[in-house]
Amino acid sequence: MATPHFLERVNDNLFVALRGAFAPDLDAPAVETIDAQPLVYSWRDLDRGTAMLANLLDSLELPANARIAVQTEKSVEALMLYLAVLRAGFVYLPLNSAYQAGEIEYFIGDAEPSVVVCSTKNFGWVSKIAFLAGTRQVFTLNDDRSGTLLDRAAFHDDRHAPAKKRADDLAAILYTSGTTGRSKGAMLSHGNLLSSAVVLKDYWGWQDGDVLIHALPIFHVHGLFVAIHGALLNGSKMLWFSKFDAKAVLAQFSRASLFMGVPTHYVRLLGEPGLEREACSAMRLFISGSAPLLPETFKEFRDRTGHTIVERYGMSETLMLTSNPYHARDGERRGGTVGFALPGVRVRVVPGAGGPIPAGEPGNLEVKGPNVFSGYWRMPDKTREEFTDDGWFRTGDVGSLDAQGRLTIVGRSKDLIISGGFNVYPAEIEGFLNESEGVLESAVIGAPHPDFGEAVVAIVVPRTGATLQPDALIADLKARIANYKVPKRLFLADNLPRNAMGKVQKNLLREQHRGLFAR
Repeated sequence: MATPHFLERVNDNLFVALRGAFAPDLDAPAVETIDAQPLVYSWRDLDRGTAMLANLLDSLELPANARIAVQTEKSVEALMLYLAVLRAGFVYLPLNSAYQAGEIEYFIGDAEPSVVVCSTKNFGWVSKIAFLAGTRQVFTLNDDRSGTLLDRAAFHDDRHAPAKKRADDLAAILYTSGTTGRSKGAMLSHGNLLSSAVVLKDYWGWQDGDVLIHALPIFHVHGLFVAIHGALLNGSKMLWFSKFDAKAVLAQFSRASLFMGVPTHYVRLLGEPGLEREACSAMRLFISGSAPLLPETFKEFRDRTGHTIVERYGMSETLMLTSNPYHARDGERRGGTVGFALPGVRVRVVPGAGGPIPAGEPGNLEVKGPNVFSGYWRMPDKTREEFTDDGWFRTGDVGSLDAQGRLTIVGRSKDLIISGGFNVYPAEIEGFLNESEGVLESAVIGAPHPDFGEAVVAIVVPRTGATLQPDALIADLKARIANYKVPKRLFLADNLPRNAMGKVQKNLLREQHRGLFAR
């Protein structure tokens, strides 16, 4: 594939592209904080702030490709720090603000950052871990515009010439969730990040005057790269929430045109009586990702608001891969699917042994494109294992492609249940359970079984006020699906364990039920 034209520049630093797309009027508002201290940051503020922070980083005389690890609460200053790291040519390492000492110790030990930035409240234990690991500098940054990082940056010039970078130079390391084994650091280049942002700008029809409601975390692909890069590359204002609050977000729909959220956000919005067509009349586009959107949520949101959610699919290692279309000319938005391969991205579904597979049949999902990462940080063997000989990345997801090329995710390959020699895909069973009256959501896992190898187990969350009977749900499934797919046991629960982006943590459920069928 030829190098895209937007990667053919003298300086391929991602910051240069983002800075070049700032609004022509640098004094126009770029970010407005909503649920914290009300502040408006102009495009000039972003430029000056990132310059001062970049000059601070330069003054530290860090080695080439130094990693800057950041574990702070969400703030506009944290956004500026990310942009400053790019501007100075270093490598950004975002860390979930919920991580505790054991996790931080692993990430710092593995990435060996030259600089760590954390909240003041965590400075004591974070700095101890960092200094013992050889980190040279530890700064603090809080969500109230305080901290030693800003104190030091205040003494630096507000002009800065961005570092020269190539498209394949490392820009960020994102650690995967580590649901199985050791967490892996996905290495993303300036070219990876920019190629994805440019494609999405066109595919999702970003327009002059668009305003984005940003209520996602900024330590993850969705909030940091998809949402922020989209707004910056379009010169669009962001309405900035430190955390998602359904009522407060709904109140801003009249001032915005785009919203990006996870399925849980849409469920909570549907719980607001004020969510109706008039309240959403100014909105142009709703996007969902990071976890599967239930077909019922998809339909109810469309019925209530008149807007059809665009569901898309991506990974930490690949950024965005597929999307339901924005433009009608590209096809319909179909609930339960994640749409078509984005321009420049190639997607294929193969059986376990490799080779072609009939349309509509599930198989292992593999991808290729300028957005796909180069490999895992300091894990050459794992990198080789995850790429095919012809250069396709094995996503670990199981999916099916219809005759038109529309992708449906069936589940993770590690979630595949092999019971009595038969393959069981949890998403299929979850689909039937979620259609049952009184069921809010469900999760299906495999538990070790002495006779079948694995047995199917379901965990079901009832709707508020509903009374469910496990035996009745199982009996209903027996009339609808093959017997080997029917759960051997079904449990009721108040909720399902989820990570920060709303994904169900099936590894915790598997561990919880590991001894269920032990003799």
